[in-house]
Amino acid sequence: MRSPVITPAFIATAAALALALPAAAQETKVGIGISGWTGFAPLTLAKEAGLFKKNGLDVSIKKIPQKDRHLAIASGDIQCAATTVETWVVWNANGVATTQIFQLDKSYGADGMVVKPNITKITDLKGKTVAADAPGTAGYFGLAWILKKNGLSVKDVKVVNMGPQPAANAMIAGTDGIDAAMTYEPYLGAVRAKPEAGKIIATTLDYPMVMDTFGCTPKFLAENPKAAKALADSYFEAVEMIKKDPKKSFEIMGADVKQTAEQFEASQKYLRWQDREANAKFFAGEHATFSKEAADLLLEIGIIKQIPDISKLADTRFIK
Repeated sequence: MRSPVITPAFIATAAALALALPAAAQETKVGIGISGWTGFAPLTLAKEAGLFKKNGLDVSIKKIPQKDRHLAIASGDIQCAATTVETWVVWNANGVATTQIFQLDKSYGADGMVVKPNITKITDLKGKTVAADAPGTAGYFGLAWILKKNGLSVKDVKVVNMGPQPAANAMIAGTDGIDAAMTYEPYLGAVRAKPEAGKIIATTLDYPMVMDTFGCTPKFLAENPKAAKALADSYFEAVEMIKKDPKKSFEIMGADVKQTAEQFEASQKYLRWQDREANAKFFAGEHATFSKEAADLLLEIGIIKQIPDISKLADTRFIK
């Protein structure tokens, strides 16, 4: 077979075609670190429903335990993450520069403390053993927050470090030597379903201190402002999709954490995803106020050695 003749006109045409097909090549690659927490699920929905792609993003979502997520950011494995507001304080105080760009959710009973039947009030925990995630995580912070509001500190209890899922499983199994545990949905729902395993003594309805935000490295934001805006827009579109087509949305989000649409719908009742309007309100004052109170507690319990500049923890340009 003869080889085709490649002429200058052929080369020019091929070059023109290449220039006319830039869309896929121009998708901005973004690595995002999350956990299986129900509140982060709209990010999964944005990926699976093609919202990120539609907005020019090539997103990879990685499940990384909260205690390790900052390491993934520091190594460059991911550029952005979802986590609780006070965790950004910890990361920045410990040299992992990150900036929050939009709020994801607020917990309305989705995080809580489960106790054995013989514990009737928080102060009964003095001298007892509590399962909670590692220092620097939402679970550990939540424990410290609840104890402080009841005149105790983490020094008054014995903390056994367990992630939210194993902590819930330990309570359900009636594990000896564990008197209480800090966990969250969907794992808290498993405890709710088995009251004989223990009772939920406190949630974020009693202690509203769990709110999640999405942030990225300052380098990523400086180099990719359009992508940052696209990340925020995609999240808000996912929240709208949940309102317009809840059944399909719950199915997609539930599948990611091995739940049916019905199970996922039940777990999401204990939180509120925050739309664009709620974001504007949150960053107008509540974010800074809470960050300061959280930073004071983190300093007190030795998680951080100094309080970072609270005014530089968020960039609200992308929620408008």
